[in-house]
Amino acid sequence: MIEIKTYRGHIRNWEALSKELQTDVSGMTREERELVILTKAYEVWGRHMADHLYGMFALALWDDEAQELFCLRDQFGTKPFYYYQTKDGKLLYGTYIRDILNQPGFVKELNIDMLQIYLTLTYVAGEDTFFKGIKKLMPGHYLVYKNQELQITRYWKPEFHPDESKTLEEWADEIHDTVKQMFSEIKTEDETAESFLSGGVDSSYVLAMSDAKCADSCGYDEERFDESRIAAKTAELLGVTHAVCNIQPEQYFSIVPYVMYHMEQPLGDASAIVFTIACNETAKHTKLCYSGEGADEFFGGYNMYRNAERYGEELKNFYVGNTNIMKEEEKQKILKSYRPEVQPIQLVKYIYDETEGLDPLTKMSDVDIQIWLEGDIYLNVDKMSTAAGLEIRMPLTDRRIFDIASRLPSKYKVNEEQNKIAFRTAAAKVLPEEIAFRKKLGFIVPIRIWLADEKYHQDVRAKFNSDMAAQFFNTDAINAIFDDYINGNSDQWRKVWTIYTFLVWYEEYFVRR
Repeated sequence: MIEIKTYRGHIRNWEALSKELQTDVSGMTREERELVILTKAYEVWGRHMADHLYGMFALALWDDEAQELFCLRDQFGTKPFYYYQTKDGKLLYGTYIRDILNQPGFVKELNIDMLQIYLTLTYVAGEDTFFKGIKKLMPGHYLVYKNQELQITRYWKPEFHPDESKTLEEWADEIHDTVKQMFSEIKTEDETAESFLSGGVDSSYVLAMSDAKCADSCGYDEERFDESRIAAKTAELLGVTHAVCNIQPEQYFSIVPYVMYHMEQPLGDASAIVFTIACNETAKHTKLCYSGEGADEFFGGYNMYRNAERYGEELKNFYVGNTNIMKEEEKQKILKSYRPEVQPIQLVKYIYDETEGLDPLTKMSDVDIQIWLEGDIYLNVDKMSTAAGLEIRMPLTDRRIFDIASRLPSKYKVNEEQNKIAFRTAAAKVLPEEIAFRKKLGFIVPIRIWLADEKYHQDVRAKFNSDMAAQFFNTDAINAIFDDYINGNSDQWRKVWTIYTFLVWYEEYFVRR
């Protein structure tokens, strides 16, 4: 007997699987049919079941015949999975850390080493968490627990095999045809979805390919940060209604504790707060929404990727992912506990070993696919959407999309003038060139302006001077960073925000609870 103990996700190819597995799922709800299909998939394919699944998933099932627990996380880590082994050998697990915290045998203790990693990356990377002993099952891995012993196996990893035989237009056709296939599977006819829309090509392409009748954007009073005006033109062009949530700084700062609680780990990505507000507003009029994550990392979307060749072999000495805001020397100055052997670069050494001999752009992309996406982007999407009661599906995050990116030569990803070349060329089949080839802005937030205003940063200042902060930081040193920012060095805002979000999270989980 197979019993699904916990599961969160969405299996895109459920219809093909039901036929292949000869499983009748007619008349069932989505949740019911996916549980039936997953059970049957394990019965037929066992530990290799993920090779046959397309979608987002994290699950644990009990195999009564083998007397073992099988836990599985999808290839890209779009859904989280955590586990903890107690002193007496019992395994605690779940798709939320909170599933574990209140169980008998769990001992709550801060993993102080993670703070060193966090201050550089602004997110929790790798298998460890801020809770000592609670680990993440990493993307592309499964876990077997039997007789109080754990066995963790990596069943999938990104691999890259550039194919120089095809033209740019041929690659664009393959991308476009595959995206079409994603949208034939992403939802059923009885489901109604909306779509998040920024000023960028990814969300615009997703909206253009979907049957969504409404697009949802965030805006600001500060015009130079506000992409909603551009998004409005895209929505009008595509003939969909456009809902805009205009975010005010008071609203932004007041929701930070809510975000850190539901995130379960601190996250210093300022856009996460905006995304939370967007999810809460969007959930008022739909329960299903599309989002465009994945394409930047797969197809060379970040402007910094254009420097890849210049970095060359030096990458493996410093590139730890999309963010790198604090050097070791500075962390030594501000932290009361600093261990030189705890280095962010150690988290990605295995990736550079795996990509030995490949070009620098591929190495950068692979670090971001394996570290940044899992630790920041997908975590944010999952935690804040589920907290709002909103389901988000990401059609561009799929093994079949990645398969194209893994074969696409770097010259069709970035050049000196443009990024995401082949992907934009595909998008231009359904979007005007002015949208498909618009310069990437990023999901920017006016936080660098707001944070300098005394009306909004009072809690930041209070926490920087608190007894709580003094446990971890030399408070004079972190206040010096804050003062430097207030006095005009706007580049310091990320450091201030990363320290602040850790303190807010710590208060939520170790002071108030």
